[in-house]
Amino acid sequence: MRELLQVQGLTKTFQLSAKQQKLEKTREKVRTAVDHLSFTAYEGEIFGLLGPNGAGKTTTLRMLSTLIRPDSGDALVDGASVVREPDKVRGRIGFLTSELKLEDCFTPNYLFNFFADLHKVEPAVRDRRKQALFARFGIDKFAEVKVANLSTGMKQKVSLVVSIVHDPDIIIFDEPTNGLDVLTAKVVTDFLEELRNQGKTIIVSTHIFSLIEKLCDRVGVIISGKMIVCDTLDRVCGGISLEDRFFEIYRETVGEAE
Repeated sequence: MRELLQVQGLTKTFQLSAKQQKLEKTREKVRTAVDHLSFTAYEGEIFGLLGPNGAGKTTTLRMLSTLIRPDSGDALVDGASVVREPDKVRGRIGFLTSELKLEDCFTPNYLFNFFADLHKVEPAVRDRRKQALFARFGIDKFAEVKVANLSTGMKQKVSLVVSIVHDPDIIIFDEPTNGLDVLTAKVVTDFLEELRNQGKTIIVSTHIFSLIEKLCDRVGVIISGKMIVCDTLDRVCGGISLEDRFFEIYRETVGEAE
């Protein structure tokens, strides 16, 4: 299988303000969010990044998406460096995060065209993709409805389609089903499987065990910014549930750290 994503020793630290130190009752001035993280994702697979809140998952995805710059290390996205070639990387990935806030005054139709222009998608190609994606997710009936008047599920669907307007080969999702009702979550997970079948590489960050078990070919367990285990689900789990195996790993890791 072809390697589409190579993560090589990514490290990111953040300065803690005096207020943060006080709130967290700590004297540390610098926090390591991601600590020499390395892994590989292949063409046509869904790779799950699993860990508790604060493990460094979102920080990792932000570095891969060039939203923040690593302190050290690098990642190659289909051969393009997130450090040296961020513009190339942005053209090769789609990034969906729950923090993507759509402006209330715009419509799905306007937003799709806007993001297509950002990615320099030809109008004819844009219109074909819009028609297909809007029909696939039922957005076509709401194409001229302002975001302010859309349901939470419909907003998530619009966020999804605008993030892949340029048909990227690598698609990164941070908590893709967070806050969704079961019907909308099913639509999203079914679509992720379709993308994998098209040969796309999908990176999914989540703390939901069932989502990893349903979707992912391989999983990386990240705790305190470090990759603890990274392999196929069968090899990681060793015959037990992912939830049970995760807590085994967590106890072993935290115990070693203490």
